[in-house]
Amino acid sequence: MSDTQNTDQIVPAWFWIISVLALLWNLLGVMAFFMQVMVSPEILEAMPEAERALMQTMPGWAMGAFAIAVFCGTIGCIGLLLRQRWAKYLFILSLLGIIIQNINAFVFQNSFAVFGPGGTMMVALVALVALGLILLAVRAENNDWLS
Repeated sequence: MSDTQNTDQIVPAWFWIISVLALLWNLLGVMAFFMQVMVSPEILEAMPEAERALMQTMPGWAMGAFAIAVFCGTIGCIGLLLRQRWAKYLFILSLLGIIIQNINAFVFQNSFAVFGPGGTMMVALVALVALGLILLAVRAENNDWLS
């Protein structure tokens, strides 16, 4: 099927709704990234000791994985809204960033001890959304909604 035929495909309304909600979700992730990168000494001082220690000892590679996760997810959502096949690859990179970031959080830094089950549930939700976006992009590609 040619690219012109792909752009003529009728895309269901739910695809647009999910894509916009996913973009908003990922923009929240970008905001969280910048909040962590640009945290002020006053905010750090106000944090509980254990949380402050986690933030201050996060290695650069884990922060890089965080950046990959949120920026690839956000750009991937823009790609979905533009109906581009490359969105799927950005979602895969985003999920890999999440996995690497969480290896640091739960293996090297033991974030579970600081944030408990609630923090773990949030991590699981983030990973599930990332996986869902990959599956959405694959479905959209299979239905010729992307070009």
